Amino acid sequence: MLKSMPLSEAQSLPFWRRPVTLLFVMALTMPIAFNAWSALLNNFVIEVANFDGADIGLLHTVREIPGFLAVGVIAVILFVREQVLAMISLMLLGVATAITAWFPSLGGLLFVTLFSSIGFHYYETVNQSLQLQWLPKDRAPQALGWLVAMGSAATLVVYGLIVLTWERFDLSYNTVFMAAGGFTAALALLCLVVYPQFDSPTPQTKKIVLRRRYWLYYALQFMAGARRQIFVVFAGFMMVEKFGFEVHELTSLYMINLLINMAAAPMLGKAVSLFGERRTLIFEYTGLAIVFAAYGGIYWFGWGVVLAAILYVIDHVLFALALALKTYFQKIADPADIAPTAAVAFTINHIAAVFLPALLGLLWVVSPGAVFALAAAMAIISLTLSLLIPRHPEPGNETVLSKYAPAPAE
Repeated sequence: MLKSMPLSEAQSLPFWRRPVTLLFVMALTMPIAFNAWSALLNNFVIEVANFDGADIGLLHTVREIPGFLAVGVIAVILFVREQVLAMISLMLLGVATAITAWFPSLGGLLFVTLFSSIGFHYYETVNQSLQLQWLPKDRAPQALGWLVAMGSAATLVVYGLIVLTWERFDLSYNTVFMAAGGFTAALALLCLVVYPQFDSPTPQTKKIVLRRRYWLYYALQFMAGARRQIFVVFAGFMMVEKFGFEVHELTSLYMINLLINMAAAPMLGKAVSLFGERRTLIFEYTGLAIVFAAYGGIYWFGWGVVLAAILYVIDHVLFALALALKTYFQKIADPADIAPTAAVAFTINHIAAVFLPALLGLLWVVSPGAVFALAAAMAIISLTLSLLIPRHPEPGNETVLSKYAPAPAE
């Protein structure tokens, strides 16, 4: 592990060893394991572990428990640097992904999924914190858009390899899980060794931070987490259960999403800079409400697989606009609050995730359309909240109601 270096001096390094380059390498590394796991999961649990809707809901509930406990990152960074924690978390994600196929039962998958989820959620918490600390405010939306595109490109390679080789070489689930997880773990170890430890100019507060003036950010995070669960858990499951998609077919659909995201994400980042977080999030939540309502229509009116696939793609593009929520917080935050608030926000984001998948898995067995109707209602609530974002958010102007609020006593 190399010595620490102030962020202000990092520009003297070769470009490949600078902080922003490390962010891009991290953006490339995580999706290899996580998205290979995601691409195979629905088919693996149905074909090998004989899951039904209730089982997949329970699995995702367990998967989200570490996200709910992401506030624990604050305790960990008392002893471990954020950058080091990010790499250790990536290695844990990679190793747990690699051994997934060794546990083809409900109990076994719950066990290994818990460990991969600890790696994923602790990485994501610290990664968001490092992004907002290392990227200047004026360039953050565009840079975040490019980071999304990099993640999409890495995932595209993974999915492309699955589509091209799955049937041709009669690959097993174990082969793909081992290859993807092992590659992620190896890349994370390389980053841990090769890059200096970058010191941000503002020391981070290493205790739980809950500020009244961040309330709108917390509320939007809560709704985003609740709404995201329905998409992550049930949209792909629907494609397999209702329309009989096989591994290579579902992965092909993912690839279409990625190609569009690679082109669109940098433009979406530029759109956030141009139109602001308020207008961007209003557009996102309006679109998501329409998409989820249409998902329900697939069950209520018998709409076909082509529409389902189109909605799935639109859904992914709209979710990329969530980077506007990050830059909204960056603009209103005290710089010292970024790390602890990233941890608190992840916990808030996952409150609903702990109970929603299991409960909605039971509802799914009775009425899949009702699950998507609930998601549309959540998107409308998010839309209402987004109307409270000011056009020019900053400390002291966190919401359109800030001018009516008493001076904070914090």
